Amino acid sequence: MFCAFQGPHNILRLYGRGRTVELHEPEFNTLQAHLPVYEGTRAIIVIELTRIANSCGYGVPLLKYEGERSHMAAWASKKGPDGLKAYRQRKNSRSIDGIPGISEPVSVVLP
Repeated sequence: MFCAFQGPHNILRLYGRGRTVELHEPEFNTLQAHLPVYEGTRAIIVIELTRIANSCGYGVPLLKYEGERSHMAAWASKKGPDGLKAYRQRKNSRSIDGIPGISEPVSVVLP
């Protein structure tokens, strides 16, 4: 669902089935080429739309966009690629309700 917080009032709803494409999957780089690059990106969500609908949006408040926050980029940069991978493995392998999450492969070094 997308809401217009500035300009004419409107709500846009997109219906369909989604799937994730994670960093380690071959399709990721092809899709990433069409999107802005963010250091902390974990996955891309691809949605096959079955319905698009809009409604009035009369109840959506007006809000003013002031800009992007710098915290996420600074946090990701400080962690670095290995730190981000470890964070995702620790925090994103399952959702808060126990559903499997990001399944980035784990590298194991055997003696």
